[in-house]
Amino acid sequence: MAQLKELYDAILNGNAKLAHSATETALAAGTPPMELIADSMVPAMDEVGKLFEAEEYFVPELLLAGRAMKSAMELLRPLLVAAGQRLAVRVIIGTVKGDLHDIGKNIVASMLEGSGFEVIDLGADVSPESFVAAVIEREPHIVCMSALLTVTMPAMKTTIDALTNAGVRTRVKVLIGGAPVTSQYAKEIGADGYSENASGAVSLVKTLLAPA
Repeated sequence: MAQLKELYDAILNGNAKLAHSATETALAAGTPPMELIADSMVPAMDEVGKLFEAEEYFVPELLLAGRAMKSAMELLRPLLVAAGQRLAVRVIIGTVKGDLHDIGKNIVASMLEGSGFEVIDLGADVSPESFVAAVIEREPHIVCMSALLTVTMPAMKTTIDALTNAGVRTRVKVLIGGAPVTSQYAKEIGADGYSENASGAVSLVKTLLAPA
């Protein structure tokens, strides 16, 4: 269908207006929302990730692609809810307490959503208690935490400890990222994984959720 290709190209090229109109046209033609996600949006964001890894795309392109994808999801999300459909994997993401930086976190959230995951963005400066409450209430499969400042990195461990103390740590996989964060630090604080960029975060989520 022409609209599927048009939506794919719109997201790949970061054209939010075209992504929105292509989605409207496809829905009017009777295309199921999940088909648009599986056949257009997920492949487009996968390609965006590959281009980023190949250094053909950079942060601005990621942001534009994410915005285009969100413009399509704005139309699809209410339809999925009304039909009682849920995306297979739920991810909670947020920048840890004391850190107000959210550009990197926003890119990761967009890439994850574009890859077919349900993403609940808690925003920036998120307290350990808020992460715990979200895990209890929303029952995610994955928790992603971001920090851009060295001084806020300890909040990641505090949050993991809070999840443990609340008895919900074993329910979720915890991923961390951000400029000062390393794989070694992830191991030290008991996280399940670390990624240095948005594309890697998507791949890591898929790996962690793959059957053993």
